[in-house]
Amino acid sequence: MTDVIHQPTDTYPIVERVLLRFFRRMSQATLGFFGGVGQRVLFLRDLRRAFGEPETYLPLVVPQMRAIGVDSVPLTIMVAAFIGGVISLQIRYQLFPGIQLSIVGLSVRQIVILETGPLLTGLVLAGRVGAKMTAEIGTMRVTEQIDALETLAYDPVAYLVVPRLIAAVVMLPVLAIIANICGVLSGMMAAVFLTDVQLSQFIEGVRLGFDQFQVTYSLIKATLFGAAIAYLCTFEGYVTEAGAQGVGKSTAKAVVISSIWILILDALTAVLLAPYLQG
Repeated sequence: MTDVIHQPTDTYPIVERVLLRFFRRMSQATLGFFGGVGQRVLFLRDLRRAFGEPETYLPLVVPQMRAIGVDSVPLTIMVAAFIGGVISLQIRYQLFPGIQLSIVGLSVRQIVILETGPLLTGLVLAGRVGAKMTAEIGTMRVTEQIDALETLAYDPVAYLVVPRLIAAVVMLPVLAIIANICGVLSGMMAAVFLTDVQLSQFIEGVRLGFDQFQVTYSLIKATLFGAAIAYLCTFEGYVTEAGAQGVGKSTAKAVVISSIWILILDALTAVLLAPYLQG
């Protein structure tokens, strides 16, 4: 049998060399993509198995709820307050003469509850909470603490991932409710104190065409965002490579990926559920 001789890439003509490098990079990117998908599917399988050990993760859920939810309340209020006020001012000063000013309250309610409240809460917490999750679990990985948990017969996924996932799924809707309330209230104060909109006009607009499903829609978004942040960020921390550089790389990657998936889920939710918002 004739041995296959691998000719160095630099010995090929320039056109063939460029094509070879292009196809090699494409093949590496494709293999890396499918390899990442496979890893996440296996991690999802391990996560499903870990839910069968409530004695491991239940005592850790409440501390994680405080770390993820309660500690994020000030940041959520601040972001929602500024966004609601800015939306109110922008809408008022772009209205044509003769339009009823109650449209300011209606627009603020719709924009905050249906979009900016849950979306900005998810994006902000992807940076704050998601980065923290990845850094914590990644540091445990590189310092071999996860290996120590396995040695002590603890399931690392049940101990580290499940409590964070449950806490994020529970607390993100709560934070979204806080963001919605603060956003509408700040929009009302900005409209009343900084423009010519009367309080009665703003309240009339807020009440106009209101339906409970609008709040449900916002909470569905927040729940999906919380699950995405917890799952993606804990996965990146769990597979962190050795060294401080690996922790930093995993943290940055987790924030970017979770933010992208929040935007994707936001679009999918709008496509699937927005038609039901028509009153």
